[in-house]
Amino acid sequence: MDPNPKSFPILSYVMARLPTFGPKSTTVEYDIEQPHPSSSSSSGQGQLQPQTQTQILVDQMPHLSDPNLISSMTCAISDVYQTRSVLQTLGPRPDHEAVDDAKAKISEIEASLSKSLEELVLSPRPADVDRFQWRAHLAEREKECRDKAEKDKTFYRSILQVEEMHDSYEKMLKEAEARLVKMYGRADNQEDSQALPAESEQVNEEIVEVLQEASGKSLESVDLSGKRLKILPEAFGRIPGLRVLNLSANQLQVIPDSIAGLKDLEELHLSSNLLESLPDSIGLLQNLKILDVAGNKLTALPDSICHCRSLVELDVSFNRLTYLPTNIGYELVNLQKLSISLNKIRSLPTSIGEMKSLCYLDAHFNEIHSLPLSIGKLTNLEILNLSSNFTDLEELPETFGELINLKELDLSNNQIHALPDTFGRLDNLTKLNLEQNPLLIPPPEVVKEGVEAIKVYMAKRWLDILVEEERKCMLEENEQAQTGWLTRSTSWLKSYVSGVSGYMGTGKPGDPFLDQQL
Repeated sequence: MDPNPKSFPILSYVMARLPTFGPKSTTVEYDIEQPHPSSSSSSGQGQLQPQTQTQILVDQMPHLSDPNLISSMTCAISDVYQTRSVLQTLGPRPDHEAVDDAKAKISEIEASLSKSLEELVLSPRPADVDRFQWRAHLAEREKECRDKAEKDKTFYRSILQVEEMHDSYEKMLKEAEARLVKMYGRADNQEDSQALPAESEQVNEEIVEVLQEASGKSLESVDLSGKRLKILPEAFGRIPGLRVLNLSANQLQVIPDSIAGLKDLEELHLSSNLLESLPDSIGLLQNLKILDVAGNKLTALPDSICHCRSLVELDVSFNRLTYLPTNIGYELVNLQKLSISLNKIRSLPTSIGEMKSLCYLDAHFNEIHSLPLSIGKLTNLEILNLSSNFTDLEELPETFGELINLKELDLSNNQIHALPDTFGRLDNLTKLNLEQNPLLIPPPEVVKEGVEAIKVYMAKRWLDILVEEERKCMLEENEQAQTGWLTRSTSWLKSYVSGVSGYMGTGKPGDPFLDQQL
């Protein structure tokens, strides 16, 4: 809920002091993107880090120590404080799958309502019912249908409303930071914007040369990396035969939709630019194998990226992503390498388990709080990095032991207390990092002995669990067997006694055979 000090330094500084000015003086604030100060895994350096950042900020902006300025700034961000309080009451932000599911459910309810209303309108009026009475009846039925639909949509709408509030809150943070910067009087950081008119002309000349060369013949590769490009002309989408396009380390804010015209493109390098989004048309690049958009400002990937089914490598690290497209795993079945590190992703979609070709997954430094059970389907996965999810990642699913080809695993800087019982099944695991976790299972003395000792310990633990379960099953079976024998014995005894009673009862009429013998 609290702003990241790196992205919103002044706002974070002021909000950390809100309890002294606001009514909720008992509130303890800390950055949710860093380990909790009271966490058992936090080192002394980790606890001093917020103070160090604060001291650096005050050294750079000494007027922040002025209580009058802080008081004015506090008043200027009252809307942020109030919104944060509301969001804290509502609970955590719903993940992307929950939002998608809510939208789908609302669509289903609305479709069902439309069908019901259509059937209602087309229903024939009984001959014995007056026209006006029939209209009143239809109006009442219509109201009932609409009320029911609204009631059914209430829960799903609440999910979407929470999501919208979080989106609005993020925009509010940016606006608040801008207000505080103006209040501080530091509006003189625009010096770099007047730097390179001559270079821009040179870049434009290089672009013209590339396009002229492409007009005469087909080009297989174009490298314009590090050219300070700010605009990519639409004409780039008409270069015939282009297979490799490198536009990394520029100042591009937009990629034109015409990029879809590069039907033969296999590699697209867009890292270290200023992109806030990718065009939907990128999904038309059916032959694209490598896409690198690391180091931009992307907040989401277009759903159409799932249509790039030839992708083998996808690097979206060091952006501002909070989720991956829900169906990404169902479509990108050929993906072998996925890098999503240094984002704000809270959960992985269930569909990721369908990436059967995936060998490398780097998800370190995110906000991942859990892994889907389907993670166990990634039987070709060899390298997995889940480090530095800090206070969010506390456990791994039991299906984790199904990653039979896993060789390297990094779980450092998390809050994992116990490895899953199936961990000992990772026979191919040779490299493991468990540092900075409050591990209890396996115990520290086993962890110190290395990965093989950990695997042996967890395998023995798993075997003990299986033996105990087998023992319980046998006890249950024995109890059932004994109960069954007793039931059968009782039944036989009752039948026997009944027969004897019939024979010994009155003796009338006697047994014909016995009478004959007598």
